[in-house]
Amino acid sequence: MPTNNDNDGENMMGRVEGKVAIVTGGGSVGMGRVTSLLLASEGAKVVVGDINEAGAKETAEQINAAGGEAVALRHDVASEEGWAEIIKLALDTYGRLDILDNNAAMFIAKPLMETTTQEFRRQNQVNVDGVFFGMKVAIPAMELTGGGAIVNISSGAGIVGFAAAGAYSSSKGAVRLMTKSMALECAQRKNNIRVNSIHPGPILTPMLEQGMNDLGGGDEVRGMFEGMAPIGHLGEPLDIANGVLYLASEESKYVTGAELAIDGGFIAQ
Repeated sequence: MPTNNDNDGENMMGRVEGKVAIVTGGGSVGMGRVTSLLLASEGAKVVVGDINEAGAKETAEQINAAGGEAVALRHDVASEEGWAEIIKLALDTYGRLDILDNNAAMFIAKPLMETTTQEFRRQNQVNVDGVFFGMKVAIPAMELTGGGAIVNISSGAGIVGFAAAGAYSSSKGAVRLMTKSMALECAQRKNNIRVNSIHPGPILTPMLEQGMNDLGGGDEVRGMFEGMAPIGHLGEPLDIANGVLYLASEESKYVTGAELAIDGGFIAQ
C-alpha cells in the first residue's frame, strides 16, 4: 500500500487509526484506489464504492491482503438509493462513519458549445448530485458518533474556467461552493463535522488519459496538460491522496470550508 516516507513511518502511521472511511470511485486505478490504500495504511477501515464493482472489490482485496480492513460494493453516486446502501454497509459492518471522500467523477472533454444537453446533465448528476446526496446521508451517520470529516474532490477547473471542458469546470465550481456552504451549515449545527474541498490540477489518471484521447491524443495534447502546471509536469494520484489524508485526520481539526489546491501552481497563474 502507498505510504509516506519510510524513514518517518513510526511517526506518521495511524493518522486515521480506528476511523471508518467511505471512498467513492475507489475502484478506479487512480486517485480513488490510491486514496483507499493510503487511508487503510494509516489505520482506517475502508468502504470502497465504485460503479465498477470488480474494481471496487480489487481495491478492497488489496487492502485486506496488506493486513487492513475493507469491504466493497457497486455504488452509483448519482443514485440516492445507492447512497443509502453504502451508508448502511458502513454502519452495519463497522458501526460508525468518520470520513467521506467524495472522489467519484466524470470528465467530458468538450467545449460547452459542443456539449449535448444529455452530456451536461449526466456530468452534473455524477459530479454535483453525487456530492450533494453523499453529504446529505453521511452527515447524520457521522453525527451518531460525534463528528467526522468530509473531503470533496473538486478541481482547479472549479476555480478558474476551462474552455476545453466547460461542463466539467462548471460542475466542479458547484462542488467548491457547495462544500463551503455545507461547512458553514455543519458549524451552525455544532456537529463537529468539517467539510473541505481539494482542487487537483492535471493528475495522471485513467480519467485524464481518456480526456486527452477525446481531445485527439498525442504529444501535443499531453503537452497542453503538462503546460497547465507551472511546475512543469503532471501530478500523481498519491499527491491527492496525501491531501485527503491530511483533511481526514486530526491534523486539520481547525480546517473547514477550505479549498486545498494540489495543482502544480495551475490556479496561481
